[in-house]
Amino acid sequence: MSSNRNDRSKADSNNKPAKKKKSAVKILIKVLCFILCAVLGLGVGAFIYVYRTLGAVGFVNTPFVSKSQYETIEFDNLDDIDLDSGDVASSWQDGGHTRVYVNKKYPIKKVSQKDSKVENILVFGVDSRGTNDVTCRADAILIVSIDKRRDCVKMISLMRDTGVKIEGRSATDKLTHAYAYGGVGLLINTINDNFGLDIQRFVMLDFGSSSGIIDMVGGIELDVTAGEVKYANKSIAEENALLGTNVPLLTHGGRQTLNGVQATSWARIRSLDSDYVRSGRQRTLAIALMHKVAGFKKTAQIALLEDSAGMFETNMNSMDMMRIALDAVDVLGEVKEYRAPADGMFKVQSNPWMMIIDWDKQLPDLHRFIWEEE
Repeated sequence: MSSNRNDRSKADSNNKPAKKKKSAVKILIKVLCFILCAVLGLGVGAFIYVYRTLGAVGFVNTPFVSKSQYETIEFDNLDDIDLDSGDVASSWQDGGHTRVYVNKKYPIKKVSQKDSKVENILVFGVDSRGTNDVTCRADAILIVSIDKRRDCVKMISLMRDTGVKIEGRSATDKLTHAYAYGGVGLLINTINDNFGLDIQRFVMLDFGSSSGIIDMVGGIELDVTAGEVKYANKSIAEENALLGTNVPLLTHGGRQTLNGVQATSWARIRSLDSDYVRSGRQRTLAIALMHKVAGFKKTAQIALLEDSAGMFETNMNSMDMMRIALDAVDVLGEVKEYRAPADGMFKVQSNPWMMIIDWDKQLPDLHRFIWEEE
Protein backbone atom coordinates (compact mmCIF):
# COMPACT_ATOMS: atom_id res chain seq x y z
CA MET A 1 0.00 0.00 0.00
CA SER A 2 2.93 2.37 0.59
CA SER A 3 3.72 2.29 -3.13
CA ASN A 4 0.11 3.19 -3.81
CA ARG A 5 0.48 6.21 -1.57
CA ASN A 6 3.63 7.25 -3.39
CA ASP A 7 1.84 6.97 -6.73
CA ARG A 8 -0.97 9.08 -5.40
CA SER A 9 1.41 11.64 -3.94
CA LYS A 10 3.07 12.00 -7.35
CA ALA A 11 -0.31 12.45 -8.97
CA ASP A 12 -1.24 15.07 -6.41
CA SER A 13 2.02 16.96 -6.88
CA ASN A 14 1.29 17.21 -10.59
CA ASN A 15 -1.89 19.09 -9.83
CA LYS A 16 -1.87 22.71 -8.69
CA PRO A 17 -2.22 23.03 -4.93
CA ALA A 18 -5.19 25.25 -5.49
CA LYS A 19 -7.24 22.29 -6.66
CA LYS A 20 -10.65 22.61 -5.03
CA LYS A 21 -12.34 19.29 -4.62
CA LYS A 22 -16.03 19.42 -4.13
CA SER A 23 -16.76 16.70 -1.74
CA ALA A 24 -19.78 14.83 -2.78
CA VAL A 25 -20.40 14.87 0.74
CA LYS A 26 -21.43 18.37 0.89
CA ILE A 27 -23.41 17.74 -2.14
CA LEU A 28 -25.17 14.81 -0.76
CA ILE A 29 -25.64 16.68 2.33
CA LYS A 30 -27.02 19.49 0.47
CA VAL A 31 -29.55 17.29 -1.10
CA LEU A 32 -30.54 15.53 2.05
CA CYS A 33 -30.49 18.70 4.07
CA PHE A 34 -32.56 20.35 1.43
CA ILE A 35 -34.88 17.40 1.38
CA LEU A 36 -35.03 17.31 5.14
CA CYS A 37 -35.84 20.99 5.29
CA ALA A 38 -38.54 20.58 2.71
CA VAL A 39 -40.32 17.91 4.63
CA LEU A 40 -40.09 18.80 8.26
CA GLY A 41 -42.95 21.04 9.24
CA LEU A 42 -45.17 20.73 6.25
CA GLY A 43 -48.74 21.82 6.80
CA VAL A 44 -50.56 23.11 3.73
CA GLY A 45 -49.08 26.60 3.89
CA ALA A 46 -45.55 25.33 4.48
CA PHE A 47 -45.90 22.80 1.69
CA ILE A 48 -46.86 25.52 -0.80
CA TYR A 49 -44.01 27.72 0.43
CA VAL A 50 -41.46 24.94 0.18
CA TYR A 51 -42.70 23.92 -3.27
CA ARG A 52 -42.28 27.46 -4.54
CA THR A 53 -38.86 27.78 -2.98
CA LEU A 54 -37.75 24.57 -4.67
CA GLY A 55 -38.47 26.30 -7.97
CA ALA A 56 -35.30 28.33 -7.41
CA VAL A 57 -33.17 25.19 -7.56
CA GLY A 58 -30.89 24.97 -10.59
CA PHE A 59 -32.91 22.54 -12.69
CA VAL A 60 -30.96 20.97 -15.56
CA ASN A 61 -32.89 19.42 -18.43
CA THR A 62 -31.05 16.20 -19.31
CA PRO A 63 -32.08 14.04 -22.28
CA PHE A 64 -33.23 10.46 -21.66
CA VAL A 65 -33.49 7.64 -24.20
CA SER A 66 -34.74 4.07 -24.01
CA LYS A 67 -32.30 1.17 -24.00
CA SER A 68 -33.23 0.29 -27.60
CA GLN A 69 -32.69 3.89 -28.74
CA TYR A 70 -29.38 4.04 -26.89
CA GLU A 71 -28.10 0.97 -28.71
CA THR A 72 -28.59 2.70 -32.08
CA ILE A 73 -26.39 5.70 -31.17
CA GLU A 74 -22.98 5.87 -32.84
CA PHE A 75 -20.67 7.20 -30.14
CA ASP A 76 -17.44 9.08 -30.79
CA ASN A 77 -14.13 7.28 -30.48
CA LEU A 78 -12.61 8.69 -27.30
CA ASP A 79 -9.29 6.84 -27.39
CA ASP A 80 -7.25 9.88 -28.43
CA ILE A 81 -8.26 11.96 -25.41
CA ASP A 82 -5.67 12.08 -22.60
CA LEU A 83 -7.05 13.19 -19.24
CA ASP A 84 -4.19 11.92 -17.08
CA SER A 85 -1.94 14.81 -18.05
CA GLY A 86 -2.43 18.53 -17.57
CA ASP A 87 -2.84 20.95 -14.74
CA VAL A 88 -6.00 21.29 -12.71
CA ALA A 89 -6.53 24.35 -10.55
CA SER A 90 -9.43 25.65 -8.53
CA SER A 91 -12.78 25.86 -10.23
CA TRP A 92 -14.07 28.40 -7.75
CA GLN A 93 -11.23 30.90 -7.43
CA ASP A 94 -13.09 33.46 -9.51
CA GLY A 95 -16.14 33.12 -7.30
CA GLY A 96 -18.40 31.82 -10.05
CA HIS A 97 -20.41 28.68 -10.56
CA THR A 98 -19.49 25.84 -12.88
CA ARG A 99 -22.54 24.52 -14.67
CA VAL A 100 -23.36 20.85 -15.06
CA TYR A 101 -21.86 19.46 -18.25
CA VAL A 102 -24.68 18.07 -20.37
CA ASN A 103 -23.54 16.55 -23.68
CA LYS A 104 -26.54 15.76 -25.86
CA LYS A 105 -24.51 13.11 -27.67
CA TYR A 106 -24.60 11.12 -24.42
CA PRO A 107 -28.18 11.00 -23.12
CA ILE A 108 -29.05 9.18 -19.92
CA LYS A 109 -30.13 5.62 -20.69
CA LYS A 110 -33.47 4.84 -19.06
CA VAL A 111 -33.16 2.13 -16.43
CA SER A 112 -36.02 0.60 -14.48
CA GLN A 113 -35.94 1.07 -10.73
CA LYS A 114 -35.02 -2.31 -9.22
CA ASP A 115 -37.02 -1.82 -6.04
CA SER A 116 -39.81 0.76 -5.79
CA LYS A 117 -38.88 1.38 -2.16
CA VAL A 118 -35.16 1.96 -2.78
CA GLU A 119 -34.15 5.04 -4.76
CA ASN A 120 -30.53 5.70 -5.74
CA ILE A 121 -29.40 9.26 -6.50
CA LEU A 122 -25.98 10.38 -7.75
CA VAL A 123 -24.36 13.32 -5.94
CA PHE A 124 -20.98 14.49 -7.18
CA GLY A 125 -18.47 17.29 -7.38
CA VAL A 126 -16.18 18.27 -10.22
CA ASP A 127 -12.49 18.98 -10.73
CA SER A 128 -12.29 22.01 -13.03
CA ARG A 129 -9.96 24.88 -13.87
CA GLY A 130 -12.59 27.61 -13.84
CA THR A 131 -16.26 28.42 -14.18
CA ASN A 132 -16.09 28.07 -17.97
CA ASP A 133 -14.34 24.72 -17.75
CA VAL A 134 -17.40 22.49 -17.77
CA THR A 135 -15.69 19.54 -19.48
CA CYS A 136 -13.83 18.62 -16.31
CA ARG A 137 -13.46 15.40 -14.32
CA ALA A 138 -15.87 14.15 -11.69
CA ASP A 139 -14.23 14.30 -8.30
CA ALA A 140 -16.16 13.09 -5.29
CA ILE A 141 -18.74 10.55 -6.45
CA LEU A 142 -21.40 9.43 -4.00
CA ILE A 143 -24.56 7.38 -4.35
CA VAL A 144 -27.31 8.28 -1.89
CA SER A 145 -29.69 5.37 -1.48
CA ILE A 146 -33.00 6.17 0.23
CA ASP A 147 -34.31 2.86 1.52
CA LYS A 148 -37.96 3.02 2.63
CA ARG A 149 -38.14 -0.74 2.88
CA ARG A 150 -35.57 -0.83 5.72
CA ASP A 151 -35.99 2.75 6.96
CA CYS A 152 -32.46 4.00 6.42
CA VAL A 153 -30.24 6.08 4.16
CA LYS A 154 -27.19 4.44 2.61
CA MET A 155 -24.19 6.33 1.28
CA ILE A 156 -21.89 4.62 -1.19
CA SER A 157 -18.59 6.26 -2.16
CA LEU A 158 -17.32 5.30 -5.60
CA MET A 159 -13.57 5.77 -5.89
CA ARG A 160 -12.73 8.18 -8.70
CA ASP A 161 -9.76 6.08 -9.87
CA THR A 162 -11.79 2.90 -10.24
CA GLY A 163 -11.15 1.17 -13.57
CA VAL A 164 -14.36 0.89 -15.61
CA LYS A 165 -15.56 0.37 -19.16
CA ILE A 166 -16.56 3.72 -20.70
CA GLU A 167 -18.53 3.96 -23.96
CA GLY A 168 -16.14 5.03 -26.72
CA ARG A 169 -12.96 3.92 -24.92
CA SER A 170 -11.42 0.63 -26.03
CA ALA A 171 -9.41 0.14 -22.83
CA THR A 172 -10.39 0.24 -19.17
CA ASP A 173 -10.36 3.83 -17.92
CA LYS A 174 -10.90 5.76 -14.70
CA LEU A 175 -14.45 6.43 -13.56
CA THR A 176 -13.59 10.09 -12.93
CA HIS A 177 -12.93 10.57 -16.67
CA ALA A 178 -16.43 9.60 -17.81
CA TYR A 179 -17.83 13.02 -16.92
CA ALA A 180 -15.15 14.84 -18.93
CA TYR A 181 -15.69 12.59 -21.95
CA GLY A 182 -19.47 12.88 -22.16
CA GLY A 183 -20.95 14.87 -19.30
CA VAL A 184 -23.42 13.77 -16.67
CA GLY A 185 -25.18 11.38 -19.06
CA LEU A 186 -22.05 9.35 -19.75
CA LEU A 187 -21.13 9.41 -16.05
CA ILE A 188 -24.51 8.01 -14.98
CA ASN A 189 -24.54 5.40 -17.77
CA THR A 190 -21.00 4.33 -16.89
CA ILE A 191 -21.92 3.86 -13.25
CA ASN A 192 -25.13 1.98 -14.05
CA ASP A 193 -23.51 -0.28 -16.66
CA ASN A 194 -20.46 -1.18 -14.58
CA PHE A 195 -21.99 -1.39 -11.11
CA GLY A 196 -25.42 -2.70 -12.06
CA LEU A 197 -27.29 0.29 -10.60
CA ASP A 198 -30.50 2.11 -11.53
CA ILE A 199 -29.58 5.80 -11.18
CA GLN A 200 -31.64 8.34 -13.11
CA ARG A 201 -31.33 11.47 -10.97
CA PHE A 202 -28.32 13.51 -9.90
CA VAL A 203 -27.21 16.55 -7.91
CA MET A 204 -24.03 18.58 -8.41
CA LEU A 205 -22.93 21.25 -5.94
CA ASP A 206 -19.93 23.55 -6.28
CA PHE A 207 -17.22 24.11 -3.70
CA GLY A 208 -18.31 27.58 -2.64
CA SER A 209 -21.87 26.46 -2.06
CA SER A 210 -20.65 23.49 -0.04
CA SER A 211 -18.81 25.74 2.36
CA GLY A 212 -21.70 28.17 2.40
CA ILE A 213 -24.21 25.55 3.52
CA ILE A 214 -22.01 24.59 6.46
CA ASP A 215 -21.64 28.24 7.45
CA MET A 216 -25.41 28.68 7.25
CA VAL A 217 -25.90 26.04 9.93
CA GLY A 218 -23.23 27.55 12.19
CA GLY A 219 -20.51 25.02 11.37
CA ILE A 220 -20.33 21.33 12.20
CA GLU A 221 -18.50 19.29 14.81
CA LEU A 222 -15.82 16.96 13.52
CA ASP A 223 -13.02 14.89 15.05
CA VAL A 224 -9.73 16.12 13.60
CA THR A 225 -6.58 14.10 14.19
CA ALA A 226 -3.31 15.84 15.00
CA GLY A 227 -1.89 14.60 11.70
CA GLU A 228 -4.77 16.08 9.70
CA VAL A 229 -4.29 19.61 11.02
CA LYS A 230 -1.27 20.38 8.82
CA TYR A 231 -2.96 19.22 5.62
CA ALA A 232 -6.27 20.94 6.33
CA ASN A 233 -4.41 24.18 7.07
CA LYS A 234 -2.58 23.98 3.76
CA SER A 235 -5.90 23.91 1.94
CA ILE A 236 -7.34 26.70 4.12
CA ALA A 237 -4.30 28.88 3.38
CA GLU A 238 -4.70 28.27 -0.35
CA GLU A 239 -8.34 29.25 -0.14
CA ASN A 240 -7.46 32.45 1.71
CA ALA A 241 -4.83 33.33 -0.89
CA LEU A 242 -7.19 32.70 -3.81
CA LEU A 243 -10.20 34.55 -2.48
CA GLY A 244 -8.57 37.14 -0.23
CA THR A 245 -10.34 35.73 2.82
CA ASN A 246 -9.01 35.29 6.33
CA VAL A 247 -10.39 31.94 7.49
CA PRO A 248 -8.55 30.91 10.70
CA LEU A 249 -6.18 27.96 10.54
CA LEU A 250 -6.74 25.00 12.83
CA THR A 251 -4.63 25.15 15.98
CA HIS A 252 -5.11 21.64 17.37
CA GLY A 253 -6.60 18.22 16.83
CA GLY A 254 -9.62 16.81 18.63
CA ARG A 255 -13.37 17.29 18.37
CA GLN A 256 -14.18 20.85 17.38
CA THR A 257 -16.63 23.00 15.44
CA LEU A 258 -15.36 23.84 11.95
CA ASN A 259 -16.71 26.49 9.61
CA GLY A 260 -17.41 25.82 5.94
CA VAL A 261 -13.92 26.30 4.52
CA GLN A 262 -12.29 24.49 7.43
CA ALA A 263 -14.65 21.51 7.17
CA THR A 264 -14.40 21.14 3.39
CA SER A 265 -10.62 21.56 3.56
CA TRP A 266 -10.53 18.71 6.09
CA ALA A 267 -12.76 16.54 3.89
CA ARG A 268 -10.54 17.12 0.84
CA ILE A 269 -7.33 15.88 2.49
CA ARG A 270 -5.83 13.25 0.23
CA SER A 271 -2.03 13.27 0.38
CA LEU A 272 -1.92 12.38 4.10
CA ASP A 273 -3.29 8.88 3.62
CA SER A 274 -5.40 7.75 0.66
CA ASP A 275 -8.50 8.33 -1.39
CA TYR A 276 -10.19 5.60 0.68
CA VAL A 277 -9.76 7.59 3.87
CA ARG A 278 -10.71 10.78 2.05
CA SER A 279 -14.02 9.28 0.96
CA GLY A 280 -14.66 8.34 4.59
CA ARG A 281 -14.11 11.96 5.62
CA GLN A 282 -16.62 13.05 3.02
CA ARG A 283 -19.27 10.68 4.37
CA THR A 284 -18.50 11.77 7.92
CA LEU A 285 -18.98 15.40 6.95
CA ALA A 286 -22.27 14.61 5.24
CA ILE A 287 -23.64 12.74 8.25
CA ALA A 288 -22.56 15.49 10.64
CA LEU A 289 -24.33 18.11 8.56
CA MET A 290 -27.50 16.04 8.29
CA HIS A 291 -27.62 15.59 12.05
CA LYS A 292 -27.02 19.30 12.58
CA VAL A 293 -29.94 20.26 10.35
CA ALA A 294 -32.16 17.57 11.88
CA GLY A 295 -31.72 19.29 15.25
CA PHE A 296 -32.99 22.64 13.98
CA LYS A 297 -36.47 23.95 14.66
CA LYS A 298 -38.81 23.70 11.72
CA THR A 299 -38.74 27.44 11.09
CA ALA A 300 -34.93 27.36 10.90
CA GLN A 301 -35.03 24.43 8.49
CA ILE A 302 -37.40 26.31 6.22
CA ALA A 303 -35.13 29.37 6.38
CA LEU A 304 -32.16 27.21 5.39
CA LEU A 305 -34.16 25.87 2.49
CA GLU A 306 -34.88 29.39 1.27
CA ASP A 307 -31.30 30.61 1.68
CA SER A 308 -29.78 27.62 -0.06
CA ALA A 309 -32.17 27.44 -3.01
CA GLY A 310 -30.29 27.71 -6.29
CA MET A 311 -26.93 26.64 -4.86
CA PHE A 312 -26.84 23.33 -6.66
CA GLU A 313 -27.89 21.86 -9.98
CA THR A 314 -30.03 18.79 -10.51
CA ASN A 315 -32.33 17.09 -13.00
CA MET A 316 -34.93 16.70 -10.25
CA ASN A 317 -37.86 19.07 -10.59
CA SER A 318 -39.87 20.43 -7.66
CA MET A 319 -42.24 17.47 -7.59
CA ASP A 320 -39.33 15.01 -7.66
CA MET A 321 -37.70 16.74 -4.72
CA MET A 322 -40.88 16.91 -2.67
CA ARG A 323 -41.54 13.22 -3.34
CA ILE A 324 -38.03 12.24 -2.34
CA ALA A 325 -38.27 14.50 0.68
CA LEU A 326 -41.39 12.72 1.83
CA ASP A 327 -39.66 9.39 1.29
CA ALA A 328 -36.51 10.44 3.11
CA VAL A 329 -37.87 12.20 6.17
CA ASP A 330 -38.77 9.02 8.02
CA VAL A 331 -35.56 7.12 7.28
CA LEU A 332 -32.80 9.60 8.16
CA GLY A 333 -32.46 8.20 11.67
CA GLU A 334 -30.04 5.53 10.43
CA VAL A 335 -27.25 6.15 7.95
CA LYS A 336 -25.18 3.25 6.60
CA GLU A 337 -21.90 3.63 4.71
CA TYR A 338 -20.07 1.69 2.02
CA ARG A 339 -17.09 2.20 -0.26
CA ALA A 340 -16.58 0.67 -3.70
CA PRO A 341 -14.31 -0.96 -4.49
CA ALA A 342 -14.32 -2.54 -1.06
CA ASP A 343 -11.25 -3.99 0.67
CA GLY A 344 -10.10 -7.26 -0.84
CA MET A 345 -12.12 -6.74 -4.02
CA PHE A 346 -9.57 -4.96 -6.21
CA LYS A 347 -5.93 -4.84 -7.17
CA VAL A 348 -3.81 -1.83 -8.07
CA GLN A 349 -2.49 -1.12 -11.54
CA SER A 350 0.51 1.19 -11.28
CA ASN A 351 0.71 2.71 -14.77
CA PRO A 352 -1.62 4.46 -15.10
CA TRP A 353 -2.61 4.22 -11.43
CA MET A 354 -6.00 2.55 -11.32
CA MET A 355 -8.05 0.29 -9.08
CA ILE A 356 -8.92 -2.89 -11.00
CA ILE A 357 -12.04 -4.44 -9.52
CA ASP A 358 -12.82 -8.11 -9.07
CA TRP A 359 -16.36 -7.70 -10.36
CA ASP A 360 -17.40 -11.24 -9.43
CA LYS A 361 -16.88 -10.31 -5.77
CA GLN A 362 -17.70 -6.63 -5.83
CA LEU A 363 -21.07 -6.57 -7.55
CA PRO A 364 -22.83 -9.12 -5.31
CA ASP A 365 -21.41 -7.40 -2.22
CA LEU A 366 -22.52 -3.93 -3.37
CA HIS A 367 -25.98 -5.16 -4.32
CA ARG A 368 -26.35 -6.87 -0.95
CA PHE A 369 -25.59 -3.56 0.72
CA ILE A 370 -28.05 -1.54 -1.38
CA TRP A 371 -30.92 -3.98 -1.89
CA GLU A 372 -29.88 -6.62 0.66
CA GLU A 373 -30.09 -9.25 -2.02
CA GLU A 374 -29.03 -12.80 -1.23
